[in-house]
Amino acid sequence: MGRVPEYLSITALDALLADLDVGEARRRQLGMVRGELRRALLQDALPDTARGSLRRLLEEGALGAYLRLAESGALRSRLVNGERPRTSVATNEIRRQCVDVLREALGLPVLQLGGGALPLQPTPEFGDLAALRRRLAQDLAGHMTPGQVRLTAVLALVLDAAPRSGELVEQRLDDLAPGNTAVYVERRPQHGSSQAEAGGWFELSTLSRAALDRWLPLRQELVMRAHGTTKLWVSLHPNHDGVLDDDGQATLRPEGLPLEENGLITSYRRGRGQYALGDLVPVKLEQLRRAVIAETPPAVVETAELA
Repeated sequence: MGRVPEYLSITALDALLADLDVGEARRRQLGMVRGELRRALLQDALPDTARGSLRRLLEEGALGAYLRLAESGALRSRLVNGERPRTSVATNEIRRQCVDVLREALGLPVLQLGGGALPLQPTPEFGDLAALRRRLAQDLAGHMTPGQVRLTAVLALVLDAAPRSGELVEQRLDDLAPGNTAVYVERRPQHGSSQAEAGGWFELSTLSRAALDRWLPLRQELVMRAHGTTKLWVSLHPNHDGVLDDDGQATLRPEGLPLEENGLITSYRRGRGQYALGDLVPVKLEQLRRAVIAETPPAVVETAELA
């Protein structure tokens, strides 16, 4: 079997990706694009100059050829029912957004190759948010599993401050004001967003303070088993890092480690069904966040008000 060629442009792309400050979801999307670009080069589908220069790889001509081929499904890494069908409209839009992220990171003007923003998925009705608040308050008054405690605290903070999933997992204990009266959110909008957003301190409701009163002691117990972290959101169960040793065994990581974005999103989706919240919260956390913003955009509070 012949040696698989390495391309200078892909090596430079890997270095660029390593330095990018993006969320976990966007990093996975960029990884998909990286793999597709490499497969396009292996198929000799791009100009020869794209092999040796990242700038040439990200030129409009090379990207146009790449996008047409990728959208056809020819660059899929896996077969679907024995075939490589065309990729979805949503995947095509994500791919084009990633291309603009890469060009912007390299100092090139974005091409805005996307066909326009995808329609936003429906958000809950405003009355549903009030019903959600009532339901969470009722749950806090009774017995709750650890997973329900954490999810309730997450939902309560989203209702008050509308953080994104990537913003939630970056929060630390010192992002809570004394008495849990406010929370600091460092805004991390996705690349490609034209709307600047201010981070800051957001006042927390009685619901959030009660939810945090349940979560923080539980969090402390979990963290003690993992030798400590200052992250606000931590894992509830042992898991593994996906790396197998020589015997084919995975190394287990204890509970109480910082919760990653994918874990937060997974716990949200599972919690909808597990805790019978499907009629009160949407499928995606982002939909809930947008509903909160549409109802009453969270207002930043002055630092002096927290004293």
